[in-house]
Amino acid sequence: MRNLLLFFHLAAAIFWMGGMAFMVLALRVPVSEQLQPPVRLPMLAAVLRRFFSVVAISIVVLLATGVPLLLAAGGKPPPGWHAMAGLGIAMVLVFGHIFFAPWRRMKAAVAAADWPEAGRRMGQITLLAKLNLGLGWLAIAAVLLWR
Repeated sequence: MRNLLLFFHLAAAIFWMGGMAFMVLALRVPVSEQLQPPVRLPMLAAVLRRFFSVVAISIVVLLATGVPLLLAAGGKPPPGWHAMAGLGIAMVLVFGHIFFAPWRRMKAAVAAADWPEAGRRMGQITLLAKLNLGLGWLAIAAVLLWR
């Protein structure tokens, strides 16, 4: 059972981290260089809408698997596990902010064809996604290196 929980925990983390890495490192710059705001921003809004569904599912899976794995470790899990859990909660909070603030405002700006505002909100989302990507790498490092 532990291995099954660990598999789903890792799969959810890989989906979330991989999606952020793809968006920030691979998709954003070429799309910005090749598409004008009236095409680029609605497309990015559609991509983010789908990706945020994946993130929400990943968060549920991470919590549903992480809590039992932590509890199964008994009274003395490695310190890195606590760091990973804390960083994971921070990542969830950052995602919640992205979803309920700049993402909501970006969708409204795209609907109103307010390209400067939509671009500004996309910039905020990108910055916060970079922050979350960094937190994710710290969580991975903590769980692997801090025993």
